[in-house]
Amino acid sequence: MVIGGASGIGLATVRTLAAEGYRVTIADIDEAAARDAAASLGGDVTAMGMDVTDEDSVAAGFESAHGVHTVVNCAGLSIPGAITELDLAHWQTTIDVCLTGTFLVLKHAGRHITEGGSIICIASLNGRQPGTGMASYCSAKAGVLMLVEVAALELAERGVRVNAISPGLVDTPLVAGISLVPGLTEEYLDNTPLGRSGRPEEIAEAVAFLASDRASWMTGAAIDLNGGAHLRRYPDVLGRVRAMAANPEQP
Repeated sequence: MVIGGASGIGLATVRTLAAEGYRVTIADIDEAAARDAAASLGGDVTAMGMDVTDEDSVAAGFESAHGVHTVVNCAGLSIPGAITELDLAHWQTTIDVCLTGTFLVLKHAGRHITEGGSIICIASLNGRQPGTGMASYCSAKAGVLMLVEVAALELAERGVRVNAISPGLVDTPLVAGISLVPGLTEEYLDNTPLGRSGRPEEIAEAVAFLASDRASWMTGAAIDLNGGAHLRRYPDVLGRVRAMAANPEQP
């Protein structure tokens, strides 16, 4: 099951796992998009609606998925804002999707996954690297990394492995807005030693590794998959946004 599998990293993961012979269920809050994606891929790819902020929805999804061996949680969003200005509702939305959603997935995946299965959570570079204007997202993703470690401890007796991947800047719809802020993409890449953004397929390949027996002795781990961006500093998102607001005519 790939949660948030209708677009971006999730959809690339569905394609990669399906190509490797997995029977894949796409679970997404946008059920229509999930069904369109499943129809376009054909074969053993099916779809369902799932809202990770709704425990009944998550529970029902896993209760209907018999014999699930691999769960990938890609659901996420970010609403930026300075701490002193951030709306509580915006903070809560990010926490609900990224952190509480991960808890609910781990809770119900842990109940239904088969012995020896694998759970992979998509975390973020922001789980370990702070960024201005990113308080809710950084906090949520740091929480995801700790949840993964706790779940790895608790599910190990059944041979279930729980790991995370922490991507940096990846070309997906989630980060499309970055290109609208002058200089922000360039600052990201200047602070990425390999000098480029990632591709969703590169994250999907790491997911496939963690799902397979090639990673049979790996649990409670977080893979930094970000071109080395964790070795430098995070861009000044808030500063760039404020500069854009102060000079709206600047190209």
